[in-house]
Amino acid sequence: MSHTLPCENPLIYPPSTRFVDSIARIGQRFAVYAATSPVPLPASGLVISREIRYQCELYLPINELQRLFYRYYRASLSHQPILASTPLYTAQSWADCFALLPAEFQSSPNPARLLQRLLTDAGLHERFIYASFLPTRYNGAGFSRYPQQQDWLRRWAKQVANSFDGRLHCLDAACGSGEGSWELAELLQGCGWQAGRVLIDGWTLDPLEIYAATNRYLPHLPQRQQEYRQFCAALHATGWTQRVRFRSVDLLAGDLPPGDYQLILCNGLLGGPLLQRPDELQATVGRLAGRLRPGGWLLAANRFHGGWQRCVPPQLLAGLFRQAGLVVQQVGDGIAGQRSRPCTR
Repeated sequence: MSHTLPCENPLIYPPSTRFVDSIARIGQRFAVYAATSPVPLPASGLVISREIRYQCELYLPINELQRLFYRYYRASLSHQPILASTPLYTAQSWADCFALLPAEFQSSPNPARLLQRLLTDAGLHERFIYASFLPTRYNGAGFSRYPQQQDWLRRWAKQVANSFDGRLHCLDAACGSGEGSWELAELLQGCGWQAGRVLIDGWTLDPLEIYAATNRYLPHLPQRQQEYRQFCAALHATGWTQRVRFRSVDLLAGDLPPGDYQLILCNGLLGGPLLQRPDELQATVGRLAGRLRPGGWLLAANRFHGGWQRCVPPQLLAGLFRQAGLVVQQVGDGIAGQRSRPCTR
């Protein structure tokens, strides 16, 4: 069985000629800004005051820079990018955006110079695209993000060793760059499951994340990439990489791919910045619950900050699980719901 659905690198290297006029115009504005602004220019570690933000907006309006960089993003990917991931999406000014950039992109506060470098240095361009759409805040600590959930899963994996006809079909919904999917494979192997009896699907919306998960590829985080590949090396040697497959799926779409799962993980999505509207939460939980086999489990956990926790408290998620026909229990890092009666698909 294929290790994934067809997956090609979605990265494109756009010609710099498409941006010459825009870069020149922004460069001229920055020159005036640098020569006349009474406050410090954007710099690494700079505390962005109201006056710094105001002066930056006078010369380099964030709306115009957003349009320029969004055009660059669209020219750099074979699919429509999810711009909400990028550092420009919520930035109040270029100074705020600059402060969010990884250090290697902060060599100059001039956005024109940064864009020129990105368009002439293929390696820097690749790392910037990955840093924009797979930022470290998405990856967190990589593996072992939810240790109490992992303990629950180990107990469950051993208990069901003789159930479900000796086969497991699992789903990691909103799998991101795939660490949770591979971690589940490693956990099941440690509990005595043979690779040939397990199939793990990983779903996420962004094709760039699919490519990263399939190839354990994080060029903007070389240390993390090395650790990622070392973690998966033993799985590869025992055939598990043929049992983990990734595909692009929109969890908000009306129709999800077919499948009956004994276990569905949905970590780091429900109730956070990407999915917090009550109607979308209810619909997504319902669709996932509808993909469970009788007796199967849906688990959800997150590490969102207190603001998001107040917007979507655990008791609200538990209520949505119950509305979807699931029997709920706490699992330390999050909640779990078991399908005990038919769910609406």
